[in-house]
Amino acid sequence: MALAMGLGRLARRGGQGLLDALLPPHCLACDQPVLDQGTLCGGCFAGLHTIVAPLCYNCGLPFEHEGQGEDELCPACIARPPAFERARAAFLYNEAVTRLILPLKHGDRTELARPLARWMAAAGAALLEEAEVLVPVPLHRRRLFTRRYNQAALLALRLGRLAGRRVLPDALERVRSTPSLGPLGAERRRAVLAGAVRSRPRIAPQLAGRRVLLVDDVLTSGATAGACAEALLAAGAARVEVLAVARVADPRSAVPGH
Repeated sequence: MALAMGLGRLARRGGQGLLDALLPPHCLACDQPVLDQGTLCGGCFAGLHTIVAPLCYNCGLPFEHEGQGEDELCPACIARPPAFERARAAFLYNEAVTRLILPLKHGDRTELARPLARWMAAAGAALLEEAEVLVPVPLHRRRLFTRRYNQAALLALRLGRLAGRRVLPDALERVRSTPSLGPLGAERRRAVLAGAVRSRPRIAPQLAGRRVLLVDDVLTSGATAGACAEALLAAGAARVEVLAVARVADPRSAVPGH
């Protein structure tokens, strides 16, 4: 048995070495050479800004300094508590992270879901530990037809494998196509999304009484996540939390589709 396992490891290493010889490793975000497949060069990695405390307990908005906010909450969450309990993201939304998210979302770079999910798992370890099922933010069928895949579903499936959690890729559906939310304020975003997302009746029994982790690529104002959380809670979910790749530090910034 030990000999067989050793031979298997050697074969895998040999196969990876042959792959590296045929296709030399390049940075996931640019063309710079790197030592290992599926990694970033030093410059691209340095451009990623990890979100750490202090931050808003509810929406994960990073604070500039300790003591900011009231009871660990940002003004927006105090004024209007979100439907989800907590939201967290791996990185601040900036140019460096867009070089990973946009190719996944629009450029058929589906292999990027794997490293992004690893970073999300690290940032959302506490959320994943308590989650019972993972649900991706849905795309409207027309957008799904054009794009051919839902990037949030790819991330959720990868996260499910990493954390050993069940994934319900079709738990939610967008019943109405919505325009780009980028130029809209928080209140207008919520109005546009009202009634646009619902749970699928056949999946609802699998949500009832469960702690659900909603997965998306970018969190901006929280309007999309809030609409999805409301649909999940209406289906009987006990609690909804949110995990994303990136969080926009200023919700007024335009991020198309969010």
